[in-house]
Amino acid sequence: MSVPIQPLADYVVAQPIEAATKTASGLYLPGGAQEKPKVVNVVAVGKEVKNVKAGDQIIYKGYSETQIKVDGVEYLLVKEEDVIATVK
Repeated sequence: MSVPIQPLADYVVAQPIEAATKTASGLYLPGGAQEKPKVVNVVAVGKEVKNVKAGDQIIYKGYSETQIKVDGVEYLLVKEEDVIATVK
């Protein structure tokens, strides 16, 4: 997949993972009730990023990202220092 954004320095470009639209018991959630995901898929990293690579799933600090939409696709820009953990 070609990413139209090349991050600089210690920034990570990620795509949000689809939020759950149904509860475990089978109830459907309206858009406003869905929890905003804090786990994202990394699609590109800046040259100074040391601990994260493209293809990783990461957990990041809430409200520390910059959201951008390019060609109808939503991306998040997160500083590496705001990455809390990787998901295995």
